Amino acid sequence: MNSAVDVAEKWDIDAIRAQFPTLNREVHGQPLIYLDTAASAQRPLAVIDAITDFYRNHNANVHRGVHSLSQEATELWENARTTMRDFIGASSCKEIIFTRGMTEGVNLVAQSFIRPRVGPGDKILITAMEHHSNIVPWQLVCEQTGAELVVAPVNQRGEVDLDGFSQMLDERVKILAMMHVSNALGTINPVAEMTRMAKAAGIPVLIDGAQASPHIQVDVQAIGCDFYCVSGHKMYGPTGIGVLYGREQLLEAMPPYHGGGEMIRTVSFEKSTWNDLPSKFEAGTPNIAGGIGLGAAATFIQQIGVENISRHEADLLSYGTQRSLEIDGLNIIGTAADKTGVMSFTIERVHPHDIGTIINHAGVAIRTGHHCAMPILKQFGVAGTARASLGMYNTRQELDVLVEAIVKACKMLR
Repeated sequence: MNSAVDVAEKWDIDAIRAQFPTLNREVHGQPLIYLDTAASAQRPLAVIDAITDFYRNHNANVHRGVHSLSQEATELWENARTTMRDFIGASSCKEIIFTRGMTEGVNLVAQSFIRPRVGPGDKILITAMEHHSNIVPWQLVCEQTGAELVVAPVNQRGEVDLDGFSQMLDERVKILAMMHVSNALGTINPVAEMTRMAKAAGIPVLIDGAQASPHIQVDVQAIGCDFYCVSGHKMYGPTGIGVLYGREQLLEAMPPYHGGGEMIRTVSFEKSTWNDLPSKFEAGTPNIAGGIGLGAAATFIQQIGVENISRHEADLLSYGTQRSLEIDGLNIIGTAADKTGVMSFTIERVHPHDIGTIINHAGVAIRTGHHCAMPILKQFGVAGTARASLGMYNTRQELDVLVEAIVKACKMLR
């Protein structure tokens, strides 16, 4: 098989697809067409092999043994941390905290950084398009402290109203938490500009990067944010693993989020002291295989090239949008000028769940429902949408099959 570098140089889509074994299977007797990458991406052989190699050859706990397997496991684990540091442009491995995913990263910052700093009269600012994982943790903090959750407006194209946003940046706002890319709409937010505006007002910034890291270039230092969260399974890596980037001086000042082994320096019945970064926030035995797999996923993306992936997916988005609008009664939800490969849509007189169920029999996998973004869909006047989301492995031909399957489903349902 060609290497990822060879594939990237020629953009050989067949060779790219060959690296994702799940794409070889059939569903209901039809070739699988996987258009649900925004929910969870497929895994390339590089990730599967890295995890298998760990369990076959190096399986041991990290940081705690002098024997060879433990040292090998530790080296693989820390190499993955270095890879993720470079992947998102952090300045130090101390700023890379392994988590269970984006959701845990937000909760960690909410409880360890913000909760001790807010009270009645203070505000936490999010946008109207946020995923539930970037809404509920802040609601919990507000319930615990008396702070207020405030929401920056989003227009009917699915773009943040920057004028309205700027007017909300006052001294009472103690953090801005926003998504880089919307999973429900595909919108790419101008996070560098919004971060600059917030920082000018003295407001720290957290960014949910779950939908950005597989599709567009991420550089946390260029963005200027204080925290950035990544989810492994969105970026062709394992489930149950992610990364929280935090600026070192902020992480140093924050209390631990979880207590247990590895995050301590000393323990007595009277008092415990904390380990150095990043260990202070990584209590207990970590998801070692998951971290190694995440590092392999980041390396795979880097070898293919984020710019190559973005270019390919932009072409698919343009083509797929054009083809889908040929369907009678179809309405695209989210028409921002700057989007990643997410096509959320409704069809007049047809329920999204019915569409998803029927086209599954044609081998087409899409997502239906509220996509953990109920507030923004409510703004658009819908309870749910059908969503086709693209990855590096998709093709125009697959989008043709999607459109044909939807047309047939509509004939059955109307």
